[in-house]
Amino acid sequence: MKALIVEDEYLARDELKWLIENHSSIEVVATQEDGLAALRYMQEHDLDVVFLDINIPSIDGMTLARSLHKQSNPPKIVIVTAYKEHAAEAFELEVFDYILKPFNEQRVANTLKKLENQPAPAAAAEPAPQPVTAAKRTVNIPRKDSILVLPADLIYYARADEKLTYVHTVKGHFVIPTSIGDFAEKLPADTFFRCHRSWCINTSKIREISPWFNGTYVIKLHNFDDVEIPVSRSHLKEFKQLMQL
Repeated sequence: MKALIVEDEYLARDELKWLIENHSSIEVVATQEDGLAALRYMQEHDLDVVFLDINIPSIDGMTLARSLHKQSNPPKIVIVTAYKEHAAEAFELEVFDYILKPFNEQRVANTLKKLENQPAPAAAAEPAPQPVTAAKRTVNIPRKDSILVLPADLIYYARADEKLTYVHTVKGHFVIPTSIGDFAEKLPADTFFRCHRSWCINTSKIREISPWFNGTYVIKLHNFDDVEIPVSRSHLKEFKQLMQL
């Protein structure tokens, strides 16, 4: 099992890492001190369990837990905290365990044993295609100290900049620490189209389609007259079919 520790107190972090390594075969693949950094790591790596403190910088542990709970196949969450008052909310999010600090070695060892004795998940059958529902028409946007649940219809386009994605709305833009490919997969497929390796557009916002060089097109959107979005040759056929050109 691969584990991540999210804890900003280095003594608690080192102690928990020592307990895991000495009482289980669970591999601690990384530690993080900051909620936003932890979110970025979890978006890019497969994990089996996250040991999560509540009082951490940027994004607090409960906000992170709520975000993980919404995923289709989230890692197990073990809350590690000095605060008892979040226990009820934590178990509503189906966390695996809730451990209070300072750590009791036997208490932690028992949790580790239960984690290792969890049956491996059965191979899932191929899921039947599902219609886009209202619940899937929102996108989580990590912010400094929270996660904004943004209606997808407010997004006009997204643009890649190395490993970051800039998400543009009429009220401003957001920067998220993920690739545009991963971000595009979270958008409703009936209205969003990846027209270029660096661009993804909301097709319902298209105002104008103009011929471009090599038989391709350039797109303009409502409310963004100064932005010209290219359609790459590799996406040209699909775009023409989509727009009935």
